[in-house]
Amino acid sequence: MAKRDYYEVLGVAKGASADEIKKGYRSKAKELHPDRNKDDPQAESQFKEANEAYEVLKDAEKKAAYDRFGHAAFEGGMGGGGRPGGGFGGGGQGDFSSAFSDVFDDLFGDFMGGQRGGGGRRAARGSDLRYNLRISLEDAFAGLQKTINVPGSVACDSCNGSGAEGGAEPVTCPTCSGMGKVRAQQGFFTVERTCPTCAGLGQHIQNPCKTCKGAGRQEKERALNVNIPAGVETGTRIRLAGEGEAGMRGGPSGDLYIFIEVTEHGLFQRESTNLYCRVPVSMSKAALGGSIEVPTIDGGRGRVQIPAGSQSGRQMRLRGKGMPALRGGGTGDMFIELAVETPVNLTGRQKELLQEFEDLSENNNPESSSFFSSVKSFWDSMKG
Repeated sequence: MAKRDYYEVLGVAKGASADEIKKGYRSKAKELHPDRNKDDPQAESQFKEANEAYEVLKDAEKKAAYDRFGHAAFEGGMGGGGRPGGGFGGGGQGDFSSAFSDVFDDLFGDFMGGQRGGGGRRAARGSDLRYNLRISLEDAFAGLQKTINVPGSVACDSCNGSGAEGGAEPVTCPTCSGMGKVRAQQGFFTVERTCPTCAGLGQHIQNPCKTCKGAGRQEKERALNVNIPAGVETGTRIRLAGEGEAGMRGGPSGDLYIFIEVTEHGLFQRESTNLYCRVPVSMSKAALGGSIEVPTIDGGRGRVQIPAGSQSGRQMRLRGKGMPALRGGGTGDMFIELAVETPVNLTGRQKELLQEFEDLSENNNPESSSFFSSVKSFWDSMKG
């Protein structure tokens, strides 16, 4: 069977640059890799074909020979950098390793989620922490400074977080020479794994710290001063950068997230920046009108005027007596809802006065009296 054109195999145009050829091979290698095509019996042979094409086209001398003579350049010991007696058609293990290693990091960065480039990976970042903090509505109004105790991992005091006894610096890992990765040839494939000696860090601790056993951190409760701004509400999240758990062996610390919960208040209900409260008033005050004093969230008192004839459910507003906005933008209002109370446990004189009031109300409202008379006549006729 005739060999396909190497440029066609890699999906690039003739005269393509070295970067374009490498990019084409990388794309084909990912597409045709046998691990991704276990159900396709042709995948391995096509993968070898792409490897063979790249082995030739990546080399300037071989590429020049191929451009001039085609596949014949590497048959029968012909010049141009070809290998005598057999060329590149076999896709041998040595050729595969040479070509595949050029794009190994790119390819296996996708397959294995590994680190790319030289050098070991960075020390692991510490975990983020969550702290739930409950505060009163008054504290949410005024803001406060609060000290909280946070349990978690902190940098080891004995080794200053290095993990080595006495704070000594780690040495380059002898197994991976600081790369954090080791490669092994397994038949047709070159496999890259995390270094078992240094766990991918590229460094090795010869004498681990006795306190933290080489981890570079230890469990300890910390006291932190937290600034709670005015205007917070339930669900507000405050981030303290770098106050989470310490990283392994000097790695960066995580963050601490404080979630606010504002407890329910006995008098006020909150909606965004506005406050609502229900205030009882006497029947006479609601009927005659007047002023009343009501408590405010700042600890003071406010005065509101009740119009004569007010009914239960009527609302009045005190402007600027609500909650402050968390990020500026002014202050909300306070809404007072009237709850007209019916008097109970009346004295005899109070009953007489109310009865007199009732009689006067009927005499002063003929239409009302006529209405009730009509209703009474209707019920009397129903009884008859």
